[in-house]
Amino acid sequence: MKTIQQITKSQIADIAPLFDGYRVFYNMGSDIDAATKFLKERISTNESIIFAAYEGDIAVGFVQLYYTFSSVSLEKSLVLNDLFVDPNYRGNNIGQQLLLKAQEYCKNNAYKGLALETAIDNPAQKLYEKLGWTKDYHCFHYFWQVK
Repeated sequence: MKTIQQITKSQIADIAPLFDGYRVFYNMGSDIDAATKFLKERISTNESIIFAAYEGDIAVGFVQLYYTFSSVSLEKSLVLNDLFVDPNYRGNNIGQQLLLKAQEYCKNNAYKGLALETAIDNPAQKLYEKLGWTKDYHCFHYFWQVK
């Protein structure tokens, strides 16, 4: 039975291997200690919200949300920054369940909505659109990097 629950500090060890796997997927080196430290900092400082999908007592996927605000609309929003399902558990609607949980949290806590960015070739786009997400064709995303 899959359950989705919000992660607390005491559960970080459950999802650290998944978070490390997520980073490896994006061509970063595996570093479980750094992954654990990063997650502890986000949860301890209330900088993110993490939901995990469990199969029994094993974490099999997670979604991480970050806070943001709109000065124009004067509303708070969330950024869906990370979504990952263990490759051994894909095809079981876990990603969909995690997205629906994020949407439910957003609605129940008076957020304007959720934003995400994804690679143009990411097959998860079909899932996003199925769940009511729409592409933004009106703006470009830029990034300035400290060198």
